[in-house]
Amino acid sequence: MENGVLFMSKKEVNRLVVMKELESKVISQKKASDKLGLSTRQIRRLLKSYRSNGEQGLVSKKRGQVSNHKISKALEEEIMGLISSKYNDFGPTLATEKLSELHNIKVSKETIRKFMIRWGVWKDKPKNKKQVFQLRERRACSGELIQADGSPHDWFEGRRAKCTLIVFIDDATGELMKLKFYESETLQAYAETLEEYIYEFGTMRAIYTDRHFIFKVSRKDTYNGVKLTQFGRILGDLSIELITANTPQAKGRVERANKTLQDRLVKELRLRKIDNIEDANKFLDEEYRDIFNDKFMVTPKESKDMHRDLVLSETERTKIFSVQSTRKVSKNLEVYYDNVVYQLNTRYPNTIKKQDVLICQSLDKKEVKLFYRDEELGYKKYYRGKKILETQTAKTVNYVVDQVIIEQNKQLREVAIL
Repeated sequence: MENGVLFMSKKEVNRLVVMKELESKVISQKKASDKLGLSTRQIRRLLKSYRSNGEQGLVSKKRGQVSNHKISKALEEEIMGLISSKYNDFGPTLATEKLSELHNIKVSKETIRKFMIRWGVWKDKPKNKKQVFQLRERRACSGELIQADGSPHDWFEGRRAKCTLIVFIDDATGELMKLKFYESETLQAYAETLEEYIYEFGTMRAIYTDRHFIFKVSRKDTYNGVKLTQFGRILGDLSIELITANTPQAKGRVERANKTLQDRLVKELRLRKIDNIEDANKFLDEEYRDIFNDKFMVTPKESKDMHRDLVLSETERTKIFSVQSTRKVSKNLEVYYDNVVYQLNTRYPNTIKKQDVLICQSLDKKEVKLFYRDEELGYKKYYRGKKILETQTAKTVNYVVDQVIIEQNKQLREVAIL
């Protein structure tokens, strides 16, 4: 009370009204306890205090006093010293976690938020009106749907060039299944990540992506008769359904994961002084996936795992995880592909003439294998404009430099043209 004025909170005013009704016997103690959400024992205690001290008896005696749980000024300065020196660009939540993990300082994130705002280290983000998108329910089982995306970002904060993080996340659980850094978002990046995923977990039922040209055939390609991208063909060979989203919000699970990773993972890499892709990928596999999943993964509605086991022979694996193309064999048993002439070596030269052969180029474009039906074909390879001949059997590759043979074949081709 100051200058004869009694200050009361809204809760205390409500108690005063109920106490007056109770005192005048308008309501019973049971009715009063229902109104205030208190036990009848607490109602009797409040009524006794009201009768003894009047309105003043309903006012909290702790008002104006320092809380017993208030953090000391020294501890606040210690916390802000650590944040200023080591976690200056961390958000309150992540800063709170690091203070607990690395410095054994256990304070609530809201307290840290208040400190950071008071010291000018953090500003509350304005709440903008967001476009409304209807909620899509999670899939019920793990392995039923995987959301995939590439996230280009300055992950190493200038310690090396920018690169891309390929993210595979389970729709049912929010579990990060695969994380892998690549120089850029390419077919090789997605296909290799998919291959590693399958041999670690099994084959998912469906995969959800954006409309990047790696996944979606352009209208121009459709007019040219191309119906599937190479990645789409790989998924078809593995009986995995491809779903492409029309908006980023449609695959919000992986988009939100990317945003979280761009904040948290960047700082984890900085704290561990990792400055290259190789060490970063090792850290992701051995530590970070578990750290992230322990914090953000949820339990699926159903415990059934929808992943399917996949057993592939080496030849099947080579064929599926490659860039495929078909070419027709000439009467000279030659195939032209990527500005290179492949002279075939087969036991059935007359049978293979004018037939289509399957060309499988490895994802890193370092190796090419040719197949006729189920048979792998050996070949000699001639680079146009280069005096180099390569000979490959069905299993090994040998390099031979023979100027005479190259010139002879060149002359034969020139005569055939004339």
